[in-house]
Amino acid sequence: MSKKLTKSSKNVNVGVLGSGSFATAIVKMLAENCKTVHWCVRNEFVKGAIEQRGHNPSYLTTVSFNLKKLQITTDINELVSNCDVIILAVPSIYLAESMEKLTCDYQNKLFCSAIKGIVPKHNDIVAHYLKDQFKIGFKNQAVIAGPCHAEEVAMERLSYLTVAVAGQEDAEVLQSILSSYYIKVNTSCDILGNEYSAILKNIYAIGAGIASGLGYGDNFIAVYVSNAIREMEIFLEAIYPEKRDVNESAYLGDLIVTAYSLFSRNRNLGNLIGKGYTVKSAIQSMSMVAEGYYATKGIYSICEEKKLKLPIINAVYDILYEGKNAEKQFAKLTDRLT
Repeated sequence: MSKKLTKSSKNVNVGVLGSGSFATAIVKMLAENCKTVHWCVRNEFVKGAIEQRGHNPSYLTTVSFNLKKLQITTDINELVSNCDVIILAVPSIYLAESMEKLTCDYQNKLFCSAIKGIVPKHNDIVAHYLKDQFKIGFKNQAVIAGPCHAEEVAMERLSYLTVAVAGQEDAEVLQSILSSYYIKVNTSCDILGNEYSAILKNIYAIGAGIASGLGYGDNFIAVYVSNAIREMEIFLEAIYPEKRDVNESAYLGDLIVTAYSLFSRNRNLGNLIGKGYTVKSAIQSMSMVAEGYYATKGIYSICEEKKLKLPIINAVYDILYEGKNAEKQFAKLTDRLT
């Protein structure tokens, strides 16, 4: 258990790394319960804009903050030094760049990942990256899983999170600082399973978007999602066998919302590709990072290593990285789904 997480929720020193949409949503959640929320943002412009206007200038701009509750910085060492709990909410492609600046003492801190992607530089998930590169063991890690789109948090629509963490006391503290009348928080001890499933659902959402862009209807996409959750179960069992029910909301629920929601950036990326955009042009046209694009390469390599035959993962990989025609790949995929 992290040494300091025995305080009441209002007195837990908690910080968020990142200033994108989900990071902003998490700060909003924490501000409901915590006396102070430490927030490490991208640069001085973002810091100054929030301090002057009371909202993020680029993401979830309708969310207003009580500035008396925020301690904003651009220095990760200031953030980590002042916090017991550090929530990582930057896109996975920027995590290494941020963490490599960390020089302060971070022993006995709880690092909680809200990142749903592969760390490209190391081609690994966040949990392994933190353990291998920073010697942060799993007892000092947690994972925040959905289903939970930042845009609905901003509108205070009822949403659900699952917090996966090793210690029960840590789980209860995280539950208390994130819960509110519009956020319900479940707990789990399946840290790796929750992280891998959050990565996989983004890949499957790209595929669902491609299908939609190609003109496939709801009937097909329902079958597609049904096959996707079965693929996810096969993958999770091969990588990290554990007693889990993939029909729970952190697995199936997160997959469904990411595959269907118009808020899903991964679905939107796939939709553009299905409509005829090149992969490069589709990525360039988006203002936010679609984690599934970067994750596909890493997950595909794991499937190859483990000799897993997962048709949907293979099809999405071939379209994104081998330049294969989306229409032809999905025509083939229709014969593989049941």
